[in-house]
Amino acid sequence: MSSDTATMTRTEAIQQQNDAHIINTYGARRLAMVRGAGSRLYDAEGREYLDCFAGIAVCNLGHCHPAVTAAITQQAGTLVHVSNLYYMEPQTKLAAKLSALCFAERWFFANSGAEANESAIKLVRRYWSQQGTPRPHIITAEHSFHGRTLAAITATGQPKYQQGFEPLMGGFSYVPYDDIAALAAAIRPETGAVMLEAIQGEGGVRVPHADYLRKVRALCDEHDLLLILDEVQTGMGRTGTMFAHEQAGITPDIMTLAKALANGVPIGAMGCTEQAAAGFGVGSHASTFGGNPLSCAAALATVEVLSAPGFLEEVQAKSAVFFQALNALADKHTKILDVRGAGFMIGVELDEPVAPLVSAMADHGVICGPAGPNVLRLLPPLVATAEELKQVAETLETCLGVLGW
Repeated sequence: MSSDTATMTRTEAIQQQNDAHIINTYGARRLAMVRGAGSRLYDAEGREYLDCFAGIAVCNLGHCHPAVTAAITQQAGTLVHVSNLYYMEPQTKLAAKLSALCFAERWFFANSGAEANESAIKLVRRYWSQQGTPRPHIITAEHSFHGRTLAAITATGQPKYQQGFEPLMGGFSYVPYDDIAALAAAIRPETGAVMLEAIQGEGGVRVPHADYLRKVRALCDEHDLLLILDEVQTGMGRTGTMFAHEQAGITPDIMTLAKALANGVPIGAMGCTEQAAAGFGVGSHASTFGGNPLSCAAALATVEVLSAPGFLEEVQAKSAVFFQALNALADKHTKILDVRGAGFMIGVELDEPVAPLVSAMADHGVICGPAGPNVLRLLPPLVATAEELKQVAETLETCLGVLGW
C-alpha cells in the first residue's frame, strides 16, 4: 500500500475508485453515504445527516424500515428472480393490493419511472392502433419531467434533457402547465392522450390550480383522449394522500409509479383501466426484471405500511406544521419568494441560485436538493418526526443567515 493511499480518508478512496471506473454523468459529489437508519444518513467519515431528500422522494419510509427489511430478507432467502413466463405470488399480491387502493384494474411492472412512462406511451400508441384509428400524438407540459429513455425525454418538456440526443422520436407537443386553454388548443385529430405530472417535481415543485386536473379530465372525456398521470414522484403518500390525483377528485386512465413504491428497491409500475389495458396483448411488451419477486415483496411491505389506518393522516398533520414553519421563515426573509407543494413535497423558491444553500444545509447536517436553479426541494421521509422537521426549518434559517440572505 502506497503512503498516499494509506493517508486517504474513506471518502477519498471511494471517490478515487469511482473516478477511475464510473462514467461521469452526475458531476462532482462531496459526500459518500454508507449507512442509513430512519430519517438519518451517515457518511464514510461517520458524520450524521438528517435526510430531507429521501433519495429524491424514494425512501418515503426512511432508511432500513424494519417491515421492508424483513420482507427483503425473507424473499431473498426464498426466491429472488424467476422470469415472467411463470406466475409470481409477490407480484400478484402487489397488483391486487394496488388495485384495491386506486382506480387501476390492470398493472404492468417495470424497473423504474422512466420504464413505467415508456410503457404508458407504448400502451397509448398500441391502444389506438388496435382501435383501427392510429392516434400517436401525446400532449405533455412545458417544464415536465418523465424520465431518461428516448421516449421519456421526448415527452419531457425541458430542452436541456434532450440536447445531444436528437433526432427525438416525435409524436409529442408541449403546452404551458396549468393552462387549460393552451391544452385545448393543442388537441389534433391524431391526438391520443394527455400526459401530465399531478405536481411538477423537477420543473420546480409547480402545483396547479385546484380545478386544473378536473378540467383536464373533462377535456379528455370530451375529445375521447386517454389521460396519463405521472405519479412517479407524487405517488405513494408523498403529497399526503396515497396518490396526488385523489386531491383533485378525479381518476386517470393510466397512472405511472416508481420511486417510493418499494422504498428504494428498483421497481416501476403502470396501472390502467380494463379498457386501456386492451391495448397490450401477449408479446406486445415485456421486461426481464420487471416485477420480480424481490422487488414486489419490498413493494408490498411498503404499501402495507403506507396504507395502514392513520398513517397518511399523520403525514398531513405534520405537513401542516412544517408548512407553517417554512411560511414563517418566508415572512422574515425577503430572499424567499414562495413556499409551495403538498404533503412532504415542498419547494422553497428563492431569488438567488439555490446551489450554495444546498451545500450550506449539508454542512449543517441536513440533506436536501434543488428543483431547478432557484428552488430548494424538501422531500423528508414520511416517517420524519415533528422534531426532525423542526430541525430542518431551524437549519434552513441558520443557513440563510450564513449566506447573508
